[in-house]
Amino acid sequence: MSATATEPFQARIERDVVEAAGPDAAGFLQGQLSQDVAGLAVGASAYSLLLQPQGKVDAWLRVTRLDPERFVLDVDAGYGDAVIARLNRFKLRTKCELTRLEGWVCWAVRGIAGDAVAAGAPEPGDTAAVRAVVGWPATVGFDRLGPADRLDPLPGIPVGDTDRYVRARIEAGVAAMGSELGPETIPAEAGQWLIDASVSFTKGCYTGQELVARVDSRGSNTPRRLRLLRAAEQDAAALVTGAALVLDGAEVGTVTSAAAGSPVALDYLTRAVEPPATVRCNGVNVEVEALPVG
Repeated sequence: MSATATEPFQARIERDVVEAAGPDAAGFLQGQLSQDVAGLAVGASAYSLLLQPQGKVDAWLRVTRLDPERFVLDVDAGYGDAVIARLNRFKLRTKCELTRLEGWVCWAVRGIAGDAVAAGAPEPGDTAAVRAVVGWPATVGFDRLGPADRLDPLPGIPVGDTDRYVRARIEAGVAAMGSELGPETIPAEAGQWLIDASVSFTKGCYTGQELVARVDSRGSNTPRRLRLLRAAEQDAAALVTGAALVLDGAEVGTVTSAAAGSPVALDYLTRAVEPPATVRCNGVNVEVEALPVG
Protein backbone atom coordinates (compact mmCIF):
# COMPACT_ATOMS: atom_id res chain seq x y z
CA MET A 1 0.00 0.00 0.00
CA SER A 2 1.30 3.50 -0.80
CA ALA A 3 2.54 5.91 1.85
CA THR A 4 -0.47 8.12 1.19
CA ALA A 5 -2.70 5.46 2.73
CA THR A 6 -0.61 4.80 5.85
CA GLU A 7 1.07 8.08 6.79
CA PRO A 8 -1.43 10.95 7.16
CA PHE A 9 -0.22 14.43 6.28
CA GLN A 10 -1.46 17.73 4.92
CA ALA A 11 0.40 20.08 2.60
CA ARG A 12 -0.38 23.55 1.34
CA ILE A 13 -0.24 23.53 -2.45
CA GLU A 14 -0.95 26.20 -5.03
CA ARG A 15 -4.08 25.80 -7.15
CA ASP A 16 -5.63 28.40 -9.46
CA VAL A 17 -9.35 28.79 -8.82
CA VAL A 18 -11.97 30.15 -11.24
CA GLU A 19 -15.62 30.81 -10.48
CA ALA A 20 -18.23 30.30 -13.21
CA ALA A 21 -21.53 31.88 -12.27
CA GLY A 22 -24.79 32.83 -13.93
CA PRO A 23 -28.07 31.37 -15.16
CA ASP A 24 -26.32 29.78 -18.17
CA ALA A 25 -23.28 28.49 -16.26
CA ALA A 26 -24.38 24.85 -16.06
CA GLY A 27 -25.36 24.63 -19.72
CA PHE A 28 -22.23 26.42 -20.89
CA LEU A 29 -19.86 24.21 -18.89
CA GLN A 30 -21.81 21.14 -19.98
CA GLY A 31 -20.88 21.91 -23.58
CA GLN A 32 -17.22 22.63 -22.83
CA LEU A 33 -16.13 20.11 -20.21
CA SER A 34 -15.85 16.34 -20.63
CA GLN A 35 -17.64 15.76 -17.34
CA ASP A 36 -21.41 15.66 -16.81
CA VAL A 37 -21.55 19.05 -15.13
CA ALA A 38 -25.33 19.30 -15.34
CA GLY A 39 -25.61 16.06 -13.39
CA LEU A 40 -23.52 17.28 -10.45
CA ALA A 41 -25.50 17.75 -7.26
CA VAL A 42 -24.94 20.91 -5.24
CA GLY A 43 -21.77 20.33 -3.21
CA ALA A 44 -20.47 17.57 -5.47
CA SER A 45 -17.18 17.72 -7.34
CA ALA A 46 -15.56 15.79 -10.18
CA TYR A 47 -12.50 15.94 -12.40
CA SER A 48 -12.90 17.07 -16.00
CA LEU A 49 -10.94 17.74 -19.15
CA LEU A 50 -11.09 21.04 -21.00
CA LEU A 51 -10.09 20.16 -24.53
CA GLN A 52 -9.08 21.74 -27.79
CA PRO A 53 -11.55 21.19 -30.64
CA GLN A 54 -9.10 18.55 -31.93
CA GLY A 55 -9.34 16.73 -28.60
CA LYS A 56 -5.96 17.46 -27.02
CA VAL A 57 -5.62 18.90 -23.52
CA ASP A 58 -6.01 22.58 -22.69
CA ALA A 59 -6.51 21.84 -18.99
CA TRP A 60 -7.32 19.07 -16.53
CA LEU A 61 -9.30 20.50 -13.66
CA ARG A 62 -11.85 19.78 -10.97
CA VAL A 63 -15.33 21.27 -11.00
CA THR A 64 -17.37 21.73 -7.82
CA ARG A 65 -21.01 22.84 -7.87
CA LEU A 66 -21.66 25.39 -5.12
CA ASP A 67 -25.29 26.09 -6.04
CA PRO A 68 -27.49 25.63 -9.14
CA GLU A 69 -25.89 28.61 -10.92
CA ARG A 70 -22.38 28.74 -9.44
CA PHE A 71 -19.36 26.48 -9.95
CA VAL A 72 -15.73 26.54 -8.85
CA LEU A 73 -13.04 25.20 -11.20
CA ASP A 74 -9.64 24.49 -9.65
CA VAL A 75 -6.57 23.63 -11.70
CA ASP A 76 -2.82 23.27 -11.20
CA ALA A 77 -1.10 26.57 -10.46
CA GLY A 78 -0.31 28.66 -13.52
CA TYR A 79 -3.26 27.50 -15.60
CA GLY A 80 -6.19 29.53 -14.26
CA ASP A 81 -5.84 32.31 -16.81
CA ALA A 82 -5.56 29.75 -19.61
CA VAL A 83 -8.81 28.14 -18.44
CA ILE A 84 -10.59 31.50 -18.52
CA ALA A 85 -9.17 32.38 -21.94
CA ARG A 86 -10.12 29.01 -23.39
CA LEU A 87 -13.69 29.15 -22.04
CA ASN A 88 -14.15 32.75 -23.18
CA ARG A 89 -13.34 31.78 -26.76
CA PHE A 90 -16.53 29.71 -26.83
CA LYS A 91 -18.73 31.96 -24.67
CA LEU A 92 -21.14 33.68 -27.05
CA ARG A 93 -24.33 35.36 -25.81
CA THR A 94 -24.06 33.32 -22.64
CA LYS A 95 -24.95 34.52 -19.15
CA CYS A 96 -21.96 33.02 -17.37
CA GLU A 97 -19.32 35.18 -15.74
CA LEU A 98 -15.82 33.75 -15.31
CA THR A 99 -13.85 35.22 -12.40
CA ARG A 100 -10.38 34.34 -11.12
CA LEU A 101 -10.54 33.93 -7.33
CA GLU A 102 -7.26 35.55 -6.40
CA GLY A 103 -5.47 34.55 -3.23
CA TRP A 104 -7.05 31.12 -2.90
CA VAL A 105 -4.92 28.15 -1.91
CA CYS A 106 -5.42 24.44 -1.32
CA TRP A 107 -4.60 22.30 1.68
CA ALA A 108 -4.25 18.73 0.43
CA VAL A 109 -5.04 16.14 3.12
CA ARG A 110 -3.85 12.61 2.45
CA GLY A 111 -4.02 9.42 4.48
CA ILE A 112 -7.20 10.57 6.24
CA ALA A 113 -10.46 9.06 4.99
CA GLY A 114 -12.51 11.98 3.85
CA ASP A 115 -14.01 11.24 0.45
CA ALA A 116 -17.34 10.09 1.90
CA VAL A 117 -17.87 13.45 3.59
CA ALA A 118 -15.74 15.72 1.43
CA ALA A 119 -18.48 16.84 -0.94
CA GLY A 120 -20.61 19.77 0.16
CA ALA A 121 -20.08 22.22 2.98
CA PRO A 122 -16.98 21.73 5.16
CA GLU A 123 -17.45 20.14 8.55
CA PRO A 124 -18.18 22.43 11.54
CA GLY A 125 -15.08 24.38 12.49
CA ASP A 126 -13.41 23.95 9.09
CA THR A 127 -12.43 27.32 7.61
CA ALA A 128 -12.43 26.05 4.00
CA ALA A 129 -14.76 27.58 1.43
CA VAL A 130 -14.79 24.35 -0.59
CA ARG A 131 -14.04 20.80 0.49
CA ALA A 132 -13.60 18.55 -2.52
CA VAL A 133 -13.12 14.86 -3.21
CA VAL A 134 -9.75 13.50 -4.33
CA GLY A 135 -10.44 9.93 -5.43
CA TRP A 136 -6.87 9.19 -6.50
CA PRO A 137 -6.08 5.49 -7.01
CA ALA A 138 -5.10 3.66 -3.81
CA THR A 139 -5.40 6.93 -1.88
CA VAL A 140 -7.69 8.33 0.77
CA GLY A 141 -7.98 12.05 1.37
CA PHE A 142 -9.63 15.31 0.43
CA ASP A 143 -8.73 18.88 -0.54
CA ARG A 144 -9.70 22.11 1.22
CA LEU A 145 -9.78 25.29 -0.85
CA GLY A 146 -10.32 28.89 0.18
CA PRO A 147 -8.73 32.32 0.68
CA ALA A 148 -5.21 32.00 2.05
CA ASP A 149 -5.78 34.54 4.80
CA ARG A 150 -8.43 32.40 6.49
CA LEU A 151 -7.57 28.85 5.46
CA ASP A 152 -5.56 27.23 8.25
CA PRO A 153 -4.24 23.67 8.44
CA LEU A 154 -6.44 21.19 10.28
CA PRO A 155 -5.34 20.42 13.83
CA GLY A 156 -3.82 17.07 14.66
CA ILE A 157 -2.56 16.21 11.16
CA PRO A 158 1.21 16.47 10.43
CA VAL A 159 2.14 19.16 7.91
CA GLY A 160 4.27 18.01 5.00
CA ASP A 161 6.08 19.89 2.25
CA THR A 162 5.44 20.07 -1.49
CA ASP A 163 7.81 17.16 -2.20
CA ARG A 164 5.73 14.91 0.01
CA TYR A 165 2.60 15.89 -1.88
CA VAL A 166 4.31 15.31 -5.25
CA ARG A 167 5.49 11.89 -4.09
CA ALA A 168 1.91 10.97 -3.11
CA ARG A 169 0.70 12.14 -6.52
CA ILE A 170 3.35 10.12 -8.32
CA GLU A 171 2.67 6.96 -6.28
CA ALA A 172 -1.01 7.27 -7.20
CA GLY A 173 -0.09 7.65 -10.89
CA VAL A 174 -1.84 11.02 -11.18
CA ALA A 175 -0.80 13.36 -13.99
CA ALA A 176 -0.22 17.10 -13.58
CA MET A 177 -0.48 20.04 -15.94
CA GLY A 178 2.86 21.09 -17.37
CA SER A 179 4.45 17.76 -16.45
CA GLU A 180 2.29 15.03 -17.99
CA LEU A 181 -0.55 17.09 -19.48
CA GLY A 182 -0.44 19.87 -22.06
CA PRO A 183 -1.47 20.95 -25.55
CA GLU A 184 0.21 17.95 -27.20
CA THR A 185 -1.33 15.34 -24.89
CA ILE A 186 -3.96 12.85 -26.01
CA PRO A 187 -6.03 12.33 -22.83
CA ALA A 188 -5.87 8.51 -22.96
CA GLU A 189 -2.07 8.64 -22.82
CA ALA A 190 -2.34 9.73 -19.17
CA GLY A 191 -3.99 6.50 -18.06
CA GLN A 192 -7.37 4.84 -17.72
CA TRP A 193 -8.03 6.25 -14.25
CA LEU A 194 -7.89 9.81 -15.55
CA ILE A 195 -10.37 8.96 -18.31
CA ASP A 196 -12.72 7.13 -15.95
CA ALA A 197 -12.61 9.99 -13.42
CA SER A 198 -12.92 12.84 -15.91
CA VAL A 199 -15.06 11.78 -18.88
CA SER A 200 -18.76 11.05 -19.22
CA PHE A 201 -19.52 8.93 -22.27
CA THR A 202 -23.28 9.43 -21.87
CA LYS A 203 -23.68 13.19 -21.40
CA GLY A 204 -23.83 14.24 -25.04
CA CYS A 205 -21.60 16.55 -27.06
CA TYR A 206 -18.75 18.71 -25.76
CA THR A 207 -15.80 20.40 -27.42
CA GLY A 208 -13.07 17.87 -28.26
CA GLN A 209 -15.29 14.83 -27.74
CA GLU A 210 -14.51 13.06 -31.02
CA LEU A 211 -10.88 12.17 -30.27
CA VAL A 212 -11.66 10.97 -26.74
CA ALA A 213 -14.49 8.74 -27.95
CA ARG A 214 -12.51 7.39 -30.92
CA VAL A 215 -9.46 6.44 -28.84
CA ASP A 216 -11.64 4.85 -26.16
CA SER A 217 -13.48 2.75 -28.74
CA ARG A 218 -10.16 1.49 -30.09
CA GLY A 219 -8.80 0.42 -26.71
CA SER A 220 -6.56 3.42 -25.95
CA ASN A 221 -3.93 2.38 -28.50
CA THR A 222 -1.90 5.59 -28.17
CA PRO A 223 1.69 6.12 -29.39
CA ARG A 224 2.95 6.57 -25.83
CA ARG A 225 1.66 5.79 -22.34
CA LEU A 226 2.22 7.17 -18.87
CA ARG A 227 4.03 4.71 -16.61
CA LEU A 228 5.31 4.50 -13.05
CA LEU A 229 9.06 4.14 -12.54
CA ARG A 230 10.52 2.58 -9.42
CA ALA A 231 14.19 2.56 -8.49
CA ALA A 232 15.92 0.92 -5.56
CA GLU A 233 15.99 3.22 -2.51
CA GLN A 234 19.74 3.70 -2.83
CA ASP A 235 19.30 4.79 -6.47
CA ALA A 236 16.52 7.33 -5.86
CA ALA A 237 18.78 10.26 -6.81
CA ALA A 238 18.91 8.95 -10.40
CA LEU A 239 15.24 9.82 -10.92
CA VAL A 240 15.16 13.49 -11.84
CA THR A 241 12.73 15.32 -14.08
CA GLY A 242 13.95 15.37 -17.67
CA ALA A 243 16.28 12.38 -17.34
CA ALA A 244 16.38 10.09 -20.35
CA LEU A 245 15.17 6.50 -20.15
CA VAL A 246 17.11 4.00 -22.24
CA LEU A 247 16.32 0.45 -23.36
CA ASP A 248 18.74 -1.60 -25.45
CA GLY A 249 20.76 1.53 -26.22
CA ALA A 250 17.79 3.56 -27.50
CA GLU A 251 16.01 6.39 -25.72
CA VAL A 252 12.40 5.38 -25.08
CA GLY A 253 11.17 8.25 -22.89
CA THR A 254 12.00 10.87 -20.26
CA VAL A 255 11.06 11.36 -16.61
CA THR A 256 8.18 13.83 -16.36
CA SER A 257 7.67 14.04 -12.57
CA ALA A 258 10.04 13.22 -9.72
CA ALA A 259 10.25 14.20 -6.04
CA ALA A 260 13.48 14.81 -4.15
CA GLY A 261 14.73 11.64 -2.49
CA SER A 262 11.86 9.51 -3.79
CA PRO A 263 12.46 6.21 -5.61
CA VAL A 264 9.29 6.64 -7.72
CA ALA A 265 8.66 8.82 -10.75
CA LEU A 266 6.34 9.20 -13.73
CA ASP A 267 7.26 9.07 -17.39
CA TYR A 268 5.87 8.60 -20.87
CA LEU A 269 7.21 5.55 -22.66
CA THR A 270 6.64 4.34 -26.20
CA ARG A 271 3.95 1.70 -26.41
CA ALA A 272 6.59 -0.87 -27.34
CA VAL A 273 7.74 -0.84 -23.69
CA GLU A 274 5.18 -2.85 -21.75
CA PRO A 275 5.48 -3.42 -18.01
CA PRO A 276 7.00 -5.26 -16.35
CA ALA A 277 10.19 -4.01 -17.95
CA THR A 278 13.55 -2.60 -16.91
CA VAL A 279 15.06 0.58 -18.35
CA ARG A 280 18.19 2.56 -17.54
CA CYS A 281 18.10 6.04 -16.05
CA ASN A 282 21.30 7.95 -15.24
CA GLY A 283 23.22 4.69 -15.18
CA VAL A 284 20.95 2.64 -12.90
CA ASN A 285 18.25 0.06 -13.52
CA VAL A 286 14.67 1.27 -13.04
CA GLU A 287 11.56 -0.91 -13.07
CA VAL A 288 8.61 0.09 -15.26
CA GLU A 289 5.17 -0.48 -13.74
CA ALA A 290 1.61 0.08 -14.91
CA LEU A 291 -0.25 2.94 -13.25
CA PRO A 292 -2.56 2.15 -10.33
CA VAL A 293 -6.17 1.98 -11.50
CA GLY A 294 -8.24 2.15 -8.31
